[in-house]
Amino acid sequence: MRTAVLGAGKMGVWYAKYCKAKGDAVVLAARNSEQLAKLGDELGVETADFLTAVKDADRVLICVSISSFEEVVKKISPVIHQGQPIMDICSIKEFPVNIMHKYLKGALVLGTHPVFGPGSNGVAHKAYVLTPTTYEEEAYAKQFQKWLEKEEAHVFIMTPQRHDELMSIILGFTHFVGLAVCETLLDQPAFAESKKLAGTTYRMLFTLAEAVAQETPDLYANVQTKLAGLDKIEASFIANAEAWLEIMKNKDSKEIVARMDRLRTKLGKEDSEYIKSYEVMYKMLQSTEE
Repeated sequence: MRTAVLGAGKMGVWYAKYCKAKGDAVVLAARNSEQLAKLGDELGVETADFLTAVKDADRVLICVSISSFEEVVKKISPVIHQGQPIMDICSIKEFPVNIMHKYLKGALVLGTHPVFGPGSNGVAHKAYVLTPTTYEEEAYAKQFQKWLEKEEAHVFIMTPQRHDELMSIILGFTHFVGLAVCETLLDQPAFAESKKLAGTTYRMLFTLAEAVAQETPDLYANVQTKLAGLDKIEASFIANAEAWLEIMKNKDSKEIVARMDRLRTKLGKEDSEYIKSYEVMYKMLQSTEE
């Protein structure tokens, strides 16, 4: 299998390594020819421009940023083969899937989302979403699902629209909270000292905040602006925060207890396993301790 990986960012490099390890002949393509040549030597893979990489490939993985996605797809469109599998790995799905359908007529396109980052050592035990929209894409998705499941990935097949609805919660809202928390903590003069005394819950909070702040701004900007309905989730969060703030200002202990009791009741109805979350959090943090 000759696989073209378009994009030499962190995930593009990850896929070049991963596909090579699985026995593919990998050709890596990117705009920066100097950087590309260096990466080719480091990874031991072939390099080429976008058009050359796609022209001779059995399948194509588009790993470029969302902001440059349409430009790259439009550029490769003249050299695609009839039925050539072309997949993207964007964190949002409706936008890139529509772009691929617009420009890549005749190709077998499939929206995918590996729900993990470049620090992963493989796909085992990771969520991997496939978003086919036609019968042909569904058939290819089923084949790809079987291969991924042999690699022990947790595969989910859904529409691009449903994917984006879920990612509004999973990614968009988490980004929003993490960024707001990070700025709030940095406003505190004692932030650096407070980390030394941190218990489990606080460690989880500032770890999320700091991790979110390190991520690619372009990715976050596109997630926040292209996921429909995200603003409603974030507005709901602000409303709930304001309600809690009012209770705290009033020093209403009875309402704090009552509201927390209502939360636990609702959680129990949604997921009876939620009571294990504190134990899980401890295990997650213990794995980072020396």
